[in-house]
Amino acid sequence: MSDEAMILRKLPRRLLAWYARVKRDLPWRRTRDPYRVWLAEVMLQQTRVETVIPYYERFLARFPTLAALAEAPLDDVLKLWAGLGYYARARSFHAAARRIVADHGGTVPPRLDDLLALPGVGRYTAGAVLSIAYGLPAPILDGNVERVLCRIFGISDNPKAAATRKRLWALAEALLPRGRTRLACGASATREPRAATKNPAGDFNQAMMELGATVCTPKAPACDVCPAARLCEAFRLGKQLELPRIPRKKAVPHYDVALGLVWRKDRLLIAKRPPHVMLGGLWEFPGGKREPGETLEQAARREVLEETGLRVKVGALFLTIDHAYSHFRVTLHAFRCTSARGTARPLGCEECRWATVAELSDYAFPAASVRIIRALASSRWVQ
Repeated sequence: MSDEAMILRKLPRRLLAWYARVKRDLPWRRTRDPYRVWLAEVMLQQTRVETVIPYYERFLARFPTLAALAEAPLDDVLKLWAGLGYYARARSFHAAARRIVADHGGTVPPRLDDLLALPGVGRYTAGAVLSIAYGLPAPILDGNVERVLCRIFGISDNPKAAATRKRLWALAEALLPRGRTRLACGASATREPRAATKNPAGDFNQAMMELGATVCTPKAPACDVCPAARLCEAFRLGKQLELPRIPRKKAVPHYDVALGLVWRKDRLLIAKRPPHVMLGGLWEFPGGKREPGETLEQAARREVLEETGLRVKVGALFLTIDHAYSHFRVTLHAFRCTSARGTARPLGCEECRWATVAELSDYAFPAASVRIIRALASSRWVQ
């Protein structure tokens, strides 16, 4: 029997037994409701578990069913999502909920093709919903599973390359147990009672993610407690820290962004971003990147004019904030501005309004803007 065949045969039972003993008690693991499973998977993409839990619970308190989510305005959804980041996930999830109500009678479809046809649903999300909620043998491949597979099978090729990803998906599918699976307990099997799982595919997929999140971590894998250590090629060769081999990332660009805190009496001008751009559907203080040769004050004046048609007088700098996104960093420079006359209109934005500082909490702002709002609320600086 080849090493790969042995791993394919032994790994599922070992991981299932380990998962049954040590899995974390997370709110989305207490249900097989497809809507709640799906919500968790969407929120968890590129976000830590500890960050997601309060958002998940608040979201379900407001939208306990898929129908309730579908009926809600997008602004209400984005308000609850504010601070979690990657807002395209929220827009797509909301659009998919509406599509399910319209095309599937409000029930999350248990078919791969139907799920993949929904906004924002890729192969990973579809596999998670099908396996965890419906118990179907659908594979998953996220960053944690990718790392586990590369180490266990000793895959030294770039996991992001198309050929390597194809192999990883094939391994993830080949490992999936089918039907009711009895859980082996490794060396202690003779001393521990044998058990069975009613959802081997879903439990195995969660076991792989759990292993990558808690044991087979990127920089400090805990191989001494890993249930797969005896099967792991990277562990055998002492290459745990070398795999997977991901090409070095390019330097993260940095941009200076000038914002206008435009006052008219006791109200501030806010603008809603277009729906199909980064942070689409969220509100912001009008502003944008400084262009070559511009001062920050000039950039603030130009951006307010381009977005809302207002000519403003740029005054003192109120606040500077450093903020990081997934692929770039920004320094936000928020300037006090005044506009004596004229009507704000949505030229480079979807909508614009005037709001008091107290009213700003009614709108969905990205995390960096929330920091500015908090500074405004606590500041003695007055118009």
